[in-house]
Amino acid sequence: MKPQRSGTTRHQDVETLPQKTALVWDLPVRLFHWSLALSFLGAWLTSESERWQLWHISFGYSMALLIGLRLVWGLTGTHYARFSEFIRGPGAVAAYLRSWLQLRPRHYVGHNPAGALAIVAILGTALLLVASGHASYAELGGDWLSEVHEALANVLMALVVLHIAAVFLTSLLHRENLVRAMLTGK
Repeated sequence: MKPQRSGTTRHQDVETLPQKTALVWDLPVRLFHWSLALSFLGAWLTSESERWQLWHISFGYSMALLIGLRLVWGLTGTHYARFSEFIRGPGAVAAYLRSWLQLRPRHYVGHNPAGALAIVAILGTALLLVASGHASYAELGGDWLSEVHEALANVLMALVVLHIAAVFLTSLLHRENLVRAMLTGK
């Protein structure tokens, strides 16, 4: 079922949703999501050890490959995987956040406007993180590049923590298990 379209937002209120499940997150999106999470966690855990440097680099290059694949899938993939389906303008993000302030967040099938903004921020930060890591490893800059890489890793971790908190809060308010949805696709 397609969400209701009105102006620049695409949503359905919780009350108007049918009580059946639908496949929203296809297998490539789910594999990307969990693989990127594991790659970032692996890179984070191996970042401070010379002994684990090869693993750290491998996790970083895995992130680069995953982001490249997700960008392609975001342009050519299934309905809910396409960036054109879930990336919305600032007005839609503001309206969605206002609905949160009223403790009645609008319900979206797929990413909501704030979630879409988080996805763009995560992908962009991860891409900069990988690029700075590669440049630092290839000694294309001085120590400042390592500092930028570390700062970007901290920014990405903060975005991930915010993403996880928002998923749990949204799951509670909408009475749906979004973590399970990212495992099953439904």
